[in-house]
Amino acid sequence: MSLELFQDAQRIVVKVGTSTLTHDTGKLHIRRIEGLVRVLSDLKNEGREIILVSSGAIGVGVGKMGLVRRPSDPAGRQALAAVGQCELMFMYDKLFSEYGHVVAQVLLTRFDVDNAERKHNVINTFSRLLDLGALPIVNENDTVAIDELVGNNFGDNDTLSAIVAKIVDADALVLLTDIDGLYTDDPHKNPQAQRIDVVHTIDDSVRKLAKGRGSSRGTGGMVTKIAAAQIAMDAGIPCAIVLGEKPHRLYHLFEGTQTGTVFLPSGVE
Repeated sequence: MSLELFQDAQRIVVKVGTSTLTHDTGKLHIRRIEGLVRVLSDLKNEGREIILVSSGAIGVGVGKMGLVRRPSDPAGRQALAAVGQCELMFMYDKLFSEYGHVVAQVLLTRFDVDNAERKHNVINTFSRLLDLGALPIVNENDTVAIDELVGNNFGDNDTLSAIVAKIVDADALVLLTDIDGLYTDDPHKNPQAQRIDVVHTIDDSVRKLAKGRGSSRGTGGMVTKIAAAQIAMDAGIPCAIVLGEKPHRLYHLFEGTQTGTVFLPSGVE
């Protein structure tokens, strides 16, 4: 029953992180992005609706400007987000158009989803874009809002993706990251760590497994992914954490094969 939720999912929110989209240099990981776009285009060709929540603007901006690290000041990161977002959307537009799909940029702040009128407008925009057959690409509007940059409110695009999944009434949420699920320990440090295939309840024992933060190019980590999964589960939306460097695993997930770690809403076995 649990994997059938993904097989039957028609409206899907996929979140991809900076560590998946870029090399250690901060430059775009072109082969990986091309693979992701190809898979998402194919899933869309099946008749599914895809919303992509994409991090990477600041990381790409760092590489574009030839810097060796992210600036420590919010204004510097806002500037790099402006530079990087252009590059990121150019790449998505180019690649998705090769498969016959039109993309649309949607930049959000916390105020857009907390304010009733603005939230209503956001929902209407998503609805019309999907009706038109467009593929919305969502990111935090880092050039005007520093909430994510300083670690408040959305906290990370993981949380943003869960909120988007909730407001568009998605059938599934997938978080693509640099690890293939939730483990009993850090698999990078402990080769005996075991992946947990299915999570029915997120309690303190599960939260303790989400140690540390993400890569130097991102702002999140497993902690924010667990928080996002909780938001999705509370809204009745199944969530999965899948290895981003192998986007073809999305095929496995939506064909009903166990992939990564799956988080199931209450009452689903």
